[in-house]
Amino acid sequence: MASNISFLTVAVTIVSLLVCPANAQLSPNFYGRTCPNVQGIVRNAMTQAVRREARMGASILRMFFHDCFVNGCDASVLLDDTATFTGEKTARPNQNSLRGFDVIDTIKSRVETACNATVSCADILALAARDGVVLLGGPSWTVPLGRRDARTASLSGANSQIPSPFSSLAALISSFAAQGLNARDMTALSGGHAIGLARCSSFRTRIYNDTNIDASFATTRKTNCPASGGDTNLAPLDQTPNRFDNNYYQNLVARRGLLHSDQELFNGGSQDALVRTYNNNYRAFTSDFAAAMVKMGNISPLTGTKGEIRKNCRVVN
Repeated sequence: MASNISFLTVAVTIVSLLVCPANAQLSPNFYGRTCPNVQGIVRNAMTQAVRREARMGASILRMFFHDCFVNGCDASVLLDDTATFTGEKTARPNQNSLRGFDVIDTIKSRVETACNATVSCADILALAARDGVVLLGGPSWTVPLGRRDARTASLSGANSQIPSPFSSLAALISSFAAQGLNARDMTALSGGHAIGLARCSSFRTRIYNDTNIDASFATTRKTNCPASGGDTNLAPLDQTPNRFDNNYYQNLVARRGLLHSDQELFNGGSQDALVRTYNNNYRAFTSDFAAAMVKMGNISPLTGTKGEIRKNCRVVN
C-alpha cells in the first residue's frame, strides 16, 4: 500500500505541474517560506478529527466538492449568513447536510497561531480534503496552493450548480463539463462515495421507485428508510464507509448503487466500461481519482490580489 501511495503521489505531482500553468499562481510550495509547517498542522488536526469520527474524512471531502462547484474553490461555502449577507450553507444541497465546519475552524485557528493572516481557508479546505482521503486508506496527491478566499457567496449557484443525487447521466456529464471536468473525471470523482453516509431523503426514490436495483439491497435499505418520514436516517454509501476502496464500483455493477445518480454511471450508458475498469483495478481508480481531485481543485481559484486571506473562515474580514 505504501508503495502504491508513493507511486500515485509522484504521478499526480506530474499531473499537477501540467495543470497548474492555467492557474500559474498556484504552486505546491506556495507557503514554503511564509508558512512551511502548514501541511503538518492540517494533517495533525485531520488525524485527530478522523480518529474521533471516521466519517469526518468523507464530510470534509464533500465540503470541498460543494465549494469548488460554486464559483470555484474559494471557501465561499464556509461563510455564515448574517443580517446583511447570505451564504451557501442554507442551499438545498447543503442545509442540515454539510458538516465539519468546526474541524475547519480548528485547523484555521492553529494555522493562524503559526502563521498569522497567511494561509487561506480555501487552501486549508483543499489540504484537509486530501488528508481525509489518505487517513481512510485512499491515495495521496500533491495539492497546488495559493488560493485566496472569496468575499462573496452564491446561494443560487449552490442550488443550481451542485449535482443532485437524482440526476441522470446526461445531467451529471453536463454539470461536470460546466466546471471543466470531463466524463472520466466525473466517474472517478463519484468514487468519493467509497466513504461516508447518505440521508434517506436522498435515496428514498431510488429504493422505492427505480427498477435497475438489486431487490434484496432495496429491501435492506427500506428497513431504515420508510416510504415517508425518517428523512435524516443514514445509510452507508457502500459496505465499507470508513475505508477508501473500490467497493463503490463493485456495487454499481451489482445494481447496488445507493443513489440514483450513482447507478446512472452503470446503466447501459457511456460510463459502463470505465466503471468495470475501476471495479477490477483499484490502482486505476485511485490514480484517476487523485488526478481529478487536482483538476477540480484548480477550478477558478482567486489568486494574486483577488479575494482575501480570511482570519475567520466563517466571515469576511
